[in-house]
Amino acid sequence: MELIATQVGKLTMQVDSLTKDMAGVKANMATKDELSSVKAIVIKIEHDHGQKLGALFDGQAQNSEKLDRIEAEVSRHEEIILRRIK
Repeated sequence: MELIATQVGKLTMQVDSLTKDMAGVKANMATKDELSSVKAIVIKIEHDHGQKLGALFDGQAQNSEKLDRIEAEVSRHEEIILRRIK
């Protein structure tokens, strides 16, 4: 009888251990789900910021081209003014 009681005690301890392990696995799964959610949000933010940065670079390129045209026009006017002064 004692042997059976010892075996039942061991089985009870093993079941308790398995229950604790399963709780840990469930917590891990919840963390993985949260991580997946965060990952999706980060990907969306990176995509949106990429588009905004692209628009900023396009605007900067347009401003640079505009300044180049203005500089060329000012240089042309300077040449005309210098010719008239001489």
